[in-house]
Amino acid sequence: MSSMDHALALVTERIQGAIAARSPLRIRGGGSKDFYAQPLSGEVLDTTGLRGVLSYEPSELVVTVGTGTPLAELEALLAGQDQCLPFEPPHFAWSQLQGGTSLATVGGMVAAGLAGPARASVGGVRDYVLGLKLINGQAQHLTFGGQVMKNVAGYDVSRLMVGAMGTLGLITEVSLKVLPVAPAETTLVFEVDQAAALEQLHRWGGDPLPLNASCWVHDNSDPAVAAKNLLFVRLRGAVAAVEAAVTRMLADLPGSRMDNAQAQPDWAMCRDQKLPFFQRPADDTLALWRLSVPQTAPVLALPFAQLVEWHGGLRWLWAPQSAAAQLQAAARQVGGSATIFIAASAHSAGAGGRFGVHGLAEAAVERRLKASFDPHGIFNPGLTPHANHASA
Repeated sequence: MSSMDHALALVTERIQGAIAARSPLRIRGGGSKDFYAQPLSGEVLDTTGLRGVLSYEPSELVVTVGTGTPLAELEALLAGQDQCLPFEPPHFAWSQLQGGTSLATVGGMVAAGLAGPARASVGGVRDYVLGLKLINGQAQHLTFGGQVMKNVAGYDVSRLMVGAMGTLGLITEVSLKVLPVAPAETTLVFEVDQAAALEQLHRWGGDPLPLNASCWVHDNSDPAVAAKNLLFVRLRGAVAAVEAAVTRMLADLPGSRMDNAQAQPDWAMCRDQKLPFFQRPADDTLALWRLSVPQTAPVLALPFAQLVEWHGGLRWLWAPQSAAAQLQAAARQVGGSATIFIAASAHSAGAGGRFGVHGLAEAAVERRLKASFDPHGIFNPGLTPHANHASA
């Protein structure tokens, strides 16, 4: 019996026992997304034993892995073939005891459904899930989807599990579409206020430019330098396309080209919320809010500093939880939503996310799904799936 088969037998036995005892289970891999949830309860069901690459066909752009596989391990495997997960899943947490090893797992990536800076250009996690296997709340090991894009049997069910936060069952393995690393990449930086940045991004978005990611921020990280409003735009694609875009964009708006040796670590820090903006303020009553809005939405008239990603579609800000009505109203006015990403009381190892109020229809669908996949309510009780919240 392989180590993966042994781990699968152990977790299945745990689930069967929990069903018999009506004892809730808290599914957990590396714990890197623990903060991104309502308060967690139940005995921990450790998924890290479900580890390993089950198949990898670089020429087919498909990889299948156990969900306990460290995300960093999968990314390293892909990098060895000049391939990647283009949606840039965040890691968020690293072990202090293992030389800074990432704690994120592939299962946590799928369950949380979070994507990084390139999300608006390349799609999110659910766009790359081809199929998966899942143990449901009746201890049945089910297979959904396949390993090719044309396999549509159960495909929507596979994508449904993205962002479900483990509330519908334990994902044991997943097949993912991967893509080649872009031949060329460069980052441009412009000094411009938020309104002008959004307007220019909207213009560029209407042209065939290889825009991959953007980040606008009021940068006051260096006390020796006056604060600046900066727009960073990353381009990825064919060498000729990137170079042509650089010439065009610098003609449209005065700016400069960053050294990739500096830009790439900065984008990784943006992905994992390590930029100065994301450092918890001295005022410990503030929560980190995540506002998902149309890319064409104007500057939101809010009295809080913001960081803007996804070509205008994602606005981050620190504000008290008491500002919920104000923030949600501002987001709804432009056709978006506002949710707490990290609560004021949350720490790196604690829970704290809070999600927007569900509509009656959405809540009813979620109840039916939960009743179908987990009729005894043993998986991650109290958690709310948020695959569709904020276009994660």
